Amino acid sequence: SELALNMIRDESSAMAPMLPASILEAWTSLAPEVRAALIATEMSSASTLQTNTSVSSFTSSGSSDDSGEKSSSGEPSANDSDGVIVEECPEAGTKTILRPLERAPENVFEITKTSSRETVAVQKTSSSTVITKTTVMTTTKGWRNVFSLPISYDVNMVPNGTLLDPSNLQLLESTGVHEEGYNTRFAVIDAAVDAIYGEKIRGYFAAQSIDLKTVVIQGGEPDKRPAAVDTILDAMCAYKLRRREPFLAIGGGVVLDIAGMAACLYRRGVPFVRVPTTLLSIVDASVGVKNGVDYCCCVTDETYKNRVGSFYAPSSCLLDTSFINTQDMRNVSNGFGEILKLALVRSDDLFELLETHGKALVESRFAPSSSVPDGVAQRIIDLSIQIMLEELGPNLWEQKLERCVDYGHTFSKLLEMVPGVDIMHGEAVNIDGFLCCLLSYLRGFISMDTVNRVFRCMQSLQLPTTSSHLTSQLAWQSCKDAVEHRNGAQRIPLITEIGDSVCVSDVTPEELDRALDLLAKFEHIKSGE
Repeated sequence: SELALNMIRDESSAMAPMLPASILEAWTSLAPEVRAALIATEMSSASTLQTNTSVSSFTSSGSSDDSGEKSSSGEPSANDSDGVIVEECPEAGTKTILRPLERAPENVFEITKTSSRETVAVQKTSSSTVITKTTVMTTTKGWRNVFSLPISYDVNMVPNGTLLDPSNLQLLESTGVHEEGYNTRFAVIDAAVDAIYGEKIRGYFAAQSIDLKTVVIQGGEPDKRPAAVDTILDAMCAYKLRRREPFLAIGGGVVLDIAGMAACLYRRGVPFVRVPTTLLSIVDASVGVKNGVDYCCCVTDETYKNRVGSFYAPSSCLLDTSFINTQDMRNVSNGFGEILKLALVRSDDLFELLETHGKALVESRFAPSSSVPDGVAQRIIDLSIQIMLEELGPNLWEQKLERCVDYGHTFSKLLEMVPGVDIMHGEAVNIDGFLCCLLSYLRGFISMDTVNRVFRCMQSLQLPTTSSHLTSQLAWQSCKDAVEHRNGAQRIPLITEIGDSVCVSDVTPEELDRALDLLAKFEHIKSGE
């Protein structure tokens, strides 16, 4: 301590012209033991600072002066000579230097991250206020792995009614190229589809000298549970599905969701081919990358819709609209619930097609009919799929949570989960969508003429427009659930005109009550119970 004191005295003498007399006087007035303690602390800090300074010096030597100075806005800049990347974030007070590793220069980087954190402490006494400002600098090292997952899948329109024709090899070819003599394939089939098309599906592969191994599962909403995924995984294990061998998922949206979840889990991901067989799954479940099941929580004793799932793309999709012909009218109307949603938020052309031809298409179940001009049915499906892909394609992983395709999906989730309710997904989406129309009207976004026009179109499609289960309590709870699901904000899509929409996050319980009161004044032909 005495040696340190002498050093400080010597340095103080040399620095005396630089220090105010008041500071020197304050220093000498301190007790020797206090000065000794302060000197020991200062020397310890100086040692730490020297260590950090050497790291900083090493960091700087690895990058050019340019790269260190460029990115004041938080965007990375790169040194062209050695591939060093510098990232700066003024808001967080961090600077990260990335140096590519020789064996994987595009993917793996050694990183040095420097961060600064400033704190201000205010201490008040009876005679003065002392403000202490402290800046803490830290340097850490590590590695960063960067990999962009390649996502590419084809949504193929199959000539109507030809998918199961043995002369059309699209279905067989979708299951991959295998060595000669590999004559088995694996398929997950919706029980309702198997009852109608099972023999024809197996006959198609038999005609190609292929033995089709199948697992048949139920495709109702109550069956969309983790146990159904286990059933498929058990069958895959028994079949010994290869890691790069695509399997077929044939059925409605529920079966496609369950099969996609199994595909994502088995061997950490195997390819699968979607073959949708309902109008709803053709325009909705088949074209995106989401899979999942409803989850029954043992802690809350509640069931949550699509709470467990994944983003996992199919290897391809095969769409044959002839499957719609064997659906009943309610299921066809159910599919129109999703199509009308797309029309309301994105396309007045699609809406006009539904206004004019929707009723006849429900009644004909998309079969050729003298009441529907040639090409109209296909045009409606093509437009719907194209709109969905345009909205989903740039945002597959839903990094952006304000999505117009979430229209009709705020209140419908809880509506579908009411115990014992007999309501299908597209029906619930439509009830939700009409309530949102009324919210748009109450906000002055659309006129009552537009509301009535939408209402008439919904009725012509034989879609329900209300439900006794859509109470004030359920509606407000749905808004709170939306805040949780959409990361802190309601983000409820509302139409501003037919074909356009905006997301809002300030819907109140009082506003919902006014909309529900208005909903009760309409003469509803059909309700979801």
